[in-house]
Amino acid sequence: MEDNHEGPVQERIVIIGGGFGGLACAQELGGTDCSVTVIDRRNHNLFQPLLYQVATAALSPADIAEPIRKTLGRYRNINMIMAEVIGIDADRQQVLLDGGDRVDYDRLVIATGSEYNYFGKDGWRANAPGMKTIHEARQIRQRLLSSFEKAERAHDEQEKRNLLTYVVIGGGPTGVEMAGAISELGRFMINRDFRHIQPDQFKVILIEAGPKILAAFPEKLINYARHYLEKIGVEVRTGERVLDVTSDGVTVGSEFIRTGCIVWGAGVKASPAHQWLELDSAPGGRIPVDNQLRVVGHQNVFALGDTADFRGTDGKPLPGLAQVAKQQGIYLGRSLKSGEASPAGFAFKNRGNTAVIGRNAAIFDFGKWTLKGRTAWLLWAFVHVYLLINFEKRILVSVQWIWRYLTRQRGARLIEEGSIRETEVTAPSTIYSVTGPGGDR
Repeated sequence: MEDNHEGPVQERIVIIGGGFGGLACAQELGGTDCSVTVIDRRNHNLFQPLLYQVATAALSPADIAEPIRKTLGRYRNINMIMAEVIGIDADRQQVLLDGGDRVDYDRLVIATGSEYNYFGKDGWRANAPGMKTIHEARQIRQRLLSSFEKAERAHDEQEKRNLLTYVVIGGGPTGVEMAGAISELGRFMINRDFRHIQPDQFKVILIEAGPKILAAFPEKLINYARHYLEKIGVEVRTGERVLDVTSDGVTVGSEFIRTGCIVWGAGVKASPAHQWLELDSAPGGRIPVDNQLRVVGHQNVFALGDTADFRGTDGKPLPGLAQVAKQQGIYLGRSLKSGEASPAGFAFKNRGNTAVIGRNAAIFDFGKWTLKGRTAWLLWAFVHVYLLINFEKRILVSVQWIWRYLTRQRGARLIEEGSIRETEVTAPSTIYSVTGPGGDR
């Protein structure tokens, strides 16, 4: 693609990915003398930490997503291209797009996020979608709500129980949040809206292969979370590995569990962006970077967020959190804008790690101190509203949360007529993901 604008030659900065990191970097470069191009295969930025609320009918997709063009439209020096990146020609300094187009760059920022890791069992994806895209969240919501309708019509007791059994695979924050939300939604709907199914027929199972859920949190918070989940009816099974996933259920050890809906949250891996640069990736598929977020061996290529293997002061890779990607995006944008990087390099300021367990229940780990219960839940709500993309979304989500808290109603309980059938589920492309930081947050 050629730049036909007249005038002095501008530095061309290309950002692959419109998630937290890529968008933060682009906004810092807005209004500068640089010519910035943001490339994403989707036209919207998605606030992934609240995607589970779309899947459980608490919010609508539009509440947590916004077109990238709307976000960046006020910056005349920023252009957005909706396309699939298929490679990078580092020698010619070009990004290769589907359809044969090429985009020239002087500096390149790779912020392609992460995708769920099915550990070599990618065929499971169709039956156990994760929580990375609106498409997947709507699949889960469709199956979840449809299973209640099918159970209402079923005459066989065992069939009702099978349809009302829900399995969440993975005991990280996403899995815990999802299990808690399904349990609270299901019990409310059964008690209020259905006439031929009973609470004792409903079951939510959370399966974690490791010895404990929420392994990154302190032990006292783990114990609190597990106790609360069990209190609201979630069966927590740790130290058990899923051996197979089918359209009918999951195999755990020698046991086959028939289910109405399966959700995957058992781990993530970075996008395959390292392959575009023919690099040996770090563990998890991440790209090795220096303290300026520059890709090792490439002077004018940078990586951030889940894509980057950036080590903290403890020598471990920074976690796949929204706050990490956003801080790195702001730092890199300012460095590129000024042309001068801080000699000390990027330093992550930990704002705390959190997970919501259910109504009035959440946990926060700030390192030196922790928080749990209703206070943590209120803080979790405040932080997540603050991180939403703009003021409009903050108001919309806040009003809906307050209404939902007072009434327990969920306004997004819509089953799309004929849009998703159990036998016609297609998995989204996994060439790369640019929806922002992955992991469980």
